[in-house]
Amino acid sequence: MANPHFEVIEQAFSEEPDVSGFLHPSGGDSALVLTHGAGGNADARLLVVLAETLASQGVSVLRCNMAFRQKRPKGPPHGASAAKDREGLRRAADYMRERVSKVYLGGQSYGGRQATILASEHEEVADGLLLISYPLHPPGKAEHLRTAHFPNLRTPALFVHGSRDPFGTIGELRVGLETLAGRHQLLEIDGGGHGLVRGKAERPYREVAHLIANAFSKFFG
Repeated sequence: MANPHFEVIEQAFSEEPDVSGFLHPSGGDSALVLTHGAGGNADARLLVVLAETLASQGVSVLRCNMAFRQKRPKGPPHGASAAKDREGLRRAADYMRERVSKVYLGGQSYGGRQATILASEHEEVADGLLLISYPLHPPGKAEHLRTAHFPNLRTPALFVHGSRDPFGTIGELRVGLETLAGRHQLLEIDGGGHGLVRGKAERPYREVAHLIANAFSKFFG
């Protein structure tokens, strides 16, 4: 029996990467391409719940697996694959652009970072960015900032960050955001770590998803 909440999307190209994921249609005229972190995939619980929440509020969501995850089910991306990962995001955004007038791009951790790099190089790729748990620096290595491209990022960006994220404190992130060229906003999730939510209980995921969806609506509305 087909799942009534999403459609499986498999758009192949002559050269990798493909567009591979799950579309939560809303009937509205805007869509978010949403990707995962380095250790996860498009089935990450927060992404699923967030996609369901946004779709219920009129924003279609394409949860997609990045290029490195299409090649293997587990393991982190290699540095050499980053360009392919960004090309996959661009293709996913183009796929949705054929269906709606406004396309937002983003993701959790690594996925969000690649989205910001892509948008800093190709501003036309997205109308806005949703960046969940941006990996400001590796844990314990605050000197290795991943913000060199921020001054070139003009796309409006909503950052969602946990107050206990080891990849960057709220204070560190605020300093980084001051270098952004475009409009931006920070939504702090009190007590959240890098994954924002821990455990398997449904309620915390729903609560965080609603916080993000409401902030998304206000910021981009």
